Amino acid sequence: MTSSGDSRRRALIALFVGALFIALSPIFVRLAETGPTATAFWRVALALPAFWAGLVLVPGALGAAPQALRQWPLLLVAGAAFAGDLGLWHTSIQLTSVANSTVLVNIAAVLVTLASWLIWRRRPQRLFLAGLALSVGGVVLLVRASFSYSTSALAGDLLGLGTAVFYAIYLLCIGVLRGRGAATLPLMSVASSVTALVLLPLALLSGERMLPQTAWGWATLAGLALASHAGGQGLITYALAHLPASFSAVSLLLQPVVAALIAWALFGEALGPLQLAGAAMVLAGIYLANLSARNEQARHSASKEQKRSNAA
Repeated sequence: MTSSGDSRRRALIALFVGALFIALSPIFVRLAETGPTATAFWRVALALPAFWAGLVLVPGALGAAPQALRQWPLLLVAGAAFAGDLGLWHTSIQLTSVANSTVLVNIAAVLVTLASWLIWRRRPQRLFLAGLALSVGGVVLLVRASFSYSTSALAGDLLGLGTAVFYAIYLLCIGVLRGRGAATLPLMSVASSVTALVLLPLALLSGERMLPQTAWGWATLAGLALASHAGGQGLITYALAHLPASFSAVSLLLQPVVAALIAWALFGEALGPLQLAGAAMVLAGIYLANLSARNEQARHSASKEQKRSNAA
């Protein structure tokens, strides 16, 4: 097998293992002995040493940090948005099913594409509109299923939608920063530090339990921080640098499916027909929205290349 084939195989393995690690995060949150906001703080705080060690050890990463720091207003917004994302999502996981909370947060992918259309005043493609309609229809089914179950589950679904909004803001900020030349590792290190600083006072003011009571509780937080947060994100970032952009949708769609299966095995959270239909519609909508965005990006790149050729 060629070295190119070996690199692609390693990247594929990294993609699926990274998606699996991230899919474990709602399971860790359910098993945590701390409150949801406190768990969100420890998730970031315990991952920070890994991020900053990588910044020092990875060749060229530290030298790229000043470029990221010059964009400090966007970094602050990104870090604060990620704090809102984690705080709301962890609370959502405690109130509704793991499947619902995980599917709903991935609506962020659709929101990012929609915001991009609005910001750059581009007319949405029919494919994207179809994906948006599917996602909205799926959300309606998921929320209806939760409403028939309990008011707390409905509140968890609504928090999941709020999580998607915060996550979309975070992704947009990071996308702009990357477009301005800021490297990934400095961005993750600085933005995660801001997130931890925002979450700590919120967790303290909430009155939640801040510290685990057992070694198992600390191990759960360490797994959430190092496996799901640092390891999962790191593996997916590595993989997508070596794979076509189309594989990004695979990681998005794999996470809620794996999380739902694990929650079914551990917590007995079987999905009813309405939830299955709603989740399938949301995931199909996310896929179509991502496909539309990739098509638009390909057309935009081809147009720029054509202009360069004409100018030459």
